[in-house]
Amino acid sequence: MPNIGPAELIVILIVALVVFGPRKLPELGKSLGAGLREFRRSTQSLKEDFEGSLRDTPPAAPAQTIAPAAAAAPEPAAPVSAQSVAAPTTAAPSPPESR
Repeated sequence: MPNIGPAELIVILIVALVVFGPRKLPELGKSLGAGLREFRRSTQSLKEDFEGSLRDTPPAAPAQTIAPAAAAAPEPAAPVSAQSVAAPTTAAPSPPESR
């Protein structure tokens, strides 16, 4: 997008003066200025809140450690019998019929 130079700015101001008139133009300028100030304030407060939350973030929790007694004596696994483990059964596909 090209920059607006002085000639373009003068044309825009003349068009605004013709469209809105000399009485309404100062009111529009005031309301536009108030809107821009409010926008700047709200974005500044949002930026400060965001930066404050980054600064106030608590440090990461320490990693959990395993107690030495629990690590030294693991529980034995239950014995597995041949009956409790079943081999999966798969059906072989039937050969295609010939005619």
